[in-house]
Amino acid sequence: MKQFLSTHGRTMMLAGILLPLFGLFAYVTMRSGPLAPIPVTLMTVERRELTPSLFGIGTVEARYTHKIGPTFTGRLNYLNVQSGDHVKTNQILGEMDPVDLDDRINAQEAALKRAEATVRAAEAQMQEANARKNFAETQAKRYEQLLTTRAVSNEASETKRQEFDIARAALATARANLEVVHQETIRLRAERDGLVQQRANLRLVSPVDGFISRRDVDPGSTVVPGQSVVEIVEPGSIWIHVRFDQQRALGLRAQLPARIVLRSHGTEPLAGQVVRVEPMADAVTEEVLAKVAFQQLPKVLPPIGELTEVTVELAAQKSMPVVLNASLQRVDGHLGVWIVQDDHLSFSPVTIGASDLEGRVQILKGLDGGERIVSYSRKVLHAKSRIKVVDRIIGQSP
Repeated sequence: MKQFLSTHGRTMMLAGILLPLFGLFAYVTMRSGPLAPIPVTLMTVERRELTPSLFGIGTVEARYTHKIGPTFTGRLNYLNVQSGDHVKTNQILGEMDPVDLDDRINAQEAALKRAEATVRAAEAQMQEANARKNFAETQAKRYEQLLTTRAVSNEASETKRQEFDIARAALATARANLEVVHQETIRLRAERDGLVQQRANLRLVSPVDGFISRRDVDPGSTVVPGQSVVEIVEPGSIWIHVRFDQQRALGLRAQLPARIVLRSHGTEPLAGQVVRVEPMADAVTEEVLAKVAFQQLPKVLPPIGELTEVTVELAAQKSMPVVLNASLQRVDGHLGVWIVQDDHLSFSPVTIGASDLEGRVQILKGLDGGERIVSYSRKVLHAKSRIKVVDRIIGQSP
């Protein structure tokens, strides 16, 4: 009997120790363990107008780029400009090696002068032939008159007639020779002008005011027709080639205001405007392409190819229920929000519309406004999850 009481006493003492420990464990488990309520923050769905914005990444490009190069194969003799240099219209940038072009022009000039002298000689011969023809014609007419009075014989009159025919033929020959040398002069002059034009084309001349964006060839290199030696950009033609997500690009059009952030200019945005939306989209990246121009060019022009961030404000949407993007959850493949009623959760699928860059999303279907929904939660929620409403969750954006 005494042994039984001793065993019973030890059991009661052990139970007295374990029961508080178990209660403490249960309390800790329910308060901070896996069965503890999930901290959440709530928001009330409001009906409001939403001004959606598009954000895209773009690159600095030039609408007009002039590639300057030779018209025939040759060696670059010299080049006076470097990348970044500003140039003026008709400024000589460099020159190709003329090789023997100057000698060919001089030879052609000499041939042209010789042909012009031949023309003058042919003109003198034609004048002489014309004078002989006129004299022979006068003699032939005089002998015809003397023949009527029988002052000369028929043979003498016929002789003068033949001399006239011979002089007339000589004049025709002289006129033909003059035409030949005249045409030869025209040909030589055209060849000379062509060589002079080729010589002028050896000079690389700027067609516009601008700056050198690229220098692809150094002096001494051989350049072929169509190859660019330098590229010139007109500063006024600089704009941004931007890519926007196709799913958010509804309403994107020309003339909309834009904010441009150049990486080389810090975070200060520059005013811009959408110039046009390209008719072709990128099917691989599912992006819409657009051109955005600066309203006023920055004092320090950005380099061509620099990455930029562009934000375009679209037209304001009509008043509809609006929630935070973070409150949207996907459950069993459906997008929706968790509605809180009397500390109980119920999932409501929704159809979303436009969104802005502040994280607000328009609800087209599924909410009417006024509902209390979970905006943030520390863990994934389920219909039977226990929740604890807090003002702010640690790690949540303010």
